[in-house]
Amino acid sequence: MADSSKRSGTARAALAASNRPRRKSAATSEKSRTSKQAPFLQNDVTLTDRAYAELEELIVTLQLSPGTALSELVLAQRLGIGRTPIREALQRLSRDGLVNILARRGVLVSEIDLRAQLRLLEVRRELERLMARGAAERATSEQRAQFTEIASGMRQASDKSDDLLFMRLDQKFNTLVSAASRNEFASRAMGLMHGLSRRFWYQHYKEAADLPLAARLHAEVAEAIAEHRVDPAGEASDRLIDYIESFARSTL
Repeated sequence: MADSSKRSGTARAALAASNRPRRKSAATSEKSRTSKQAPFLQNDVTLTDRAYAELEELIVTLQLSPGTALSELVLAQRLGIGRTPIREALQRLSRDGLVNILARRGVLVSEIDLRAQLRLLEVRRELERLMARGAAERATSEQRAQFTEIASGMRQASDKSDDLLFMRLDQKFNTLVSAASRNEFASRAMGLMHGLSRRFWYQHYKEAADLPLAARLHAEVAEAIAEHRVDPAGEASDRLIDYIESFARSTL
C-alpha cells in the first residue's frame, strides 16, 4: 500500500512537471533571436561581420558620404542589427581608415584625400607585386583555372566597356590573389586598403577612368599568374599600379 502511494505521488509530480512551462536558457534565447535577425548568417559569420560588410558597402559606394556623422542607434535601426555589433563594426572601419572616432564629436565618415591615396598606392605597389608573384608561384591548378576565367572576363569587360562586369571581376580577382599568394601577412595588410581604394575608384571612375585599359591590365596579371610566370606577374602588377596612380592624379 505504501509503495502504491509512493508511485502515485511520483506520477503526480511528473505530470505537474510536464505541464509546467519550460524556461529557455539564455544561450538558446540568444541563438533564436540571432536566427530571426539574420537567418542568412552561416559559416561562423557573426552579426559584427554582417554589420561591417553592410556599413563598408554603404561608405564605399558613397551612400554614407564623407563627413557624415554616424549614430549607433540610427545605424542599428537602419540595418536591423543591435548596437553592440554596430559599435564593434565601427571600430574595425576606424582601423581601415573609413571612419574617424573622435572624442566628444562621435563617429564621422572619413574624407577622401588624394595625397593619402597616393601614399597608399606606394604601399600597394610593393604588396601587390609580392602577392602577384606569390600567386604565380603557389596557386593550385584549380586557382589557375579561375585566373584564366577572370582574365577572359576582364577582356570581355574591356571590349564592351562593361563597368559592372569589371567591378564584379575585380573583387573576385583580389580575393583570389589573396588566397593564392599564401601570405597571410600581406593579405591582412592589403585588406586594410581595399575599402579606401574602392571608394576612391567609385567616386571618380565615371569621369576619369579608362575602363577598357584598366580591365586589360587586370587580365594581364591574371594570365601571368595562371601560366605560372612569376616575373611577368610582378611586372604586370607594376603596370597596373602605374595606371591606377595616373588615374588618381588625373582626378586633380
